Amino acid sequence: MANADNAMQDAKVDNSTEKFKKRKLERLDKDGNVSTKPNFYGRKKTRDEKKKQRQEELVELLDRKAAQAEAAAKAAKPVPKNILSGLCPGVKGRNYTVSIALPGSILDNQQNPELRSYVAGQIARAAAVFNVDEIVVFDDTENKKDNEDGHESKRSRGVEQLTRILQYLECPQYLRKFFFPIHPDLQFAGILNPTDMPHHLRGDDISIYREGIVSRTKADKEGHCLVKIGLKADCTVQMVLRPSIRVTVKLNDGYEFDRVPTGTIVSPSEPRTKAGVYWGYTVRVAKNLSSVFTGSTYKGGYDLTIGTSEKGKTVDDITLPKFEHLLIVFGGVGGLEQALQVDDKLEADDPKELFDHYVDTCPNQGSRTIRSEEALFVSLSALRPIIKNCQIES
Repeated sequence: MANADNAMQDAKVDNSTEKFKKRKLERLDKDGNVSTKPNFYGRKKTRDEKKKQRQEELVELLDRKAAQAEAAAKAAKPVPKNILSGLCPGVKGRNYTVSIALPGSILDNQQNPELRSYVAGQIARAAAVFNVDEIVVFDDTENKKDNEDGHESKRSRGVEQLTRILQYLECPQYLRKFFFPIHPDLQFAGILNPTDMPHHLRGDDISIYREGIVSRTKADKEGHCLVKIGLKADCTVQMVLRPSIRVTVKLNDGYEFDRVPTGTIVSPSEPRTKAGVYWGYTVRVAKNLSSVFTGSTYKGGYDLTIGTSEKGKTVDDITLPKFEHLLIVFGGVGGLEQALQVDDKLEADDPKELFDHYVDTCPNQGSRTIRSEEALFVSLSALRPIIKNCQIES
């Protein structure tokens, strides 16, 4: 009797064990139905399976890291703006220019050479960001005369340093070693924020326009010259020019496939007038405020002038007519009043008499003063939509 009871208990144990195993193997599929396929998750993995899984995880990790590195490289690499691989029929050029004028004395007010370089760099950045075509640096300090011969002293130190740094930051990187030797004014220029304008091209950037310098090496063909344009090979142009001068070159189509690229010399304004691409700014030095107006390099001079001052009319209340050459003048520490006072050639009593518009670009300012480099960003930001709207043809 005892043996029969033991047999029945063993049968029950075996039956429950089989049900447990079957339940463990059962799982639901996507539709919610019971699947009787073997469940391999319930058993131990073999050494080969573990090795294969580790390899798959490692490959997945490496792929993920490679994708992250590629994304970081793309984000860090400067994206070229408005660089042309060719001229399109529908592209419109920009026929008007925007010039700014400011005194070099804003650097004389800085405490050390590092700050002087920084302020000059901020001015160059503002000009590049807002597509300024010309920067005029004028002297608003009083001319001191020598007691012996009566000659006027040289222009202020700030004018010279500001002009040199602005020219340096506008020049493409691959041309700076040809035009700018070591100079104390450029001691801290290397750590300034780059302007990164469209004509600051890398070697792998494709653009039909490039800035270059005429090489001293003679070309193989007679009547031609070589121009260094930042590529591995010098460009050949059908023109004989004096060496070491800066030129703008328009390359022929498909130049990137040529062993020796060829092109033609064009005006520096052609990328702007024909393709609408901003091509940097020029720097002009004026002896005083009156020379800012009379020494214009544009034919007919400036047809619209704007003076900036906290005493002017609010910028929100002005409308500008359509123009060809706009000039925006900024004052230094003493404002435009100081520049007017030291200029003997101007007979006006108030600076607003010199301009078509006398504008306050930052009404209700919270600070007692606005620094010159700050005024550039504020004023150009406020005037940008007004300038754009007045150029739209009705």
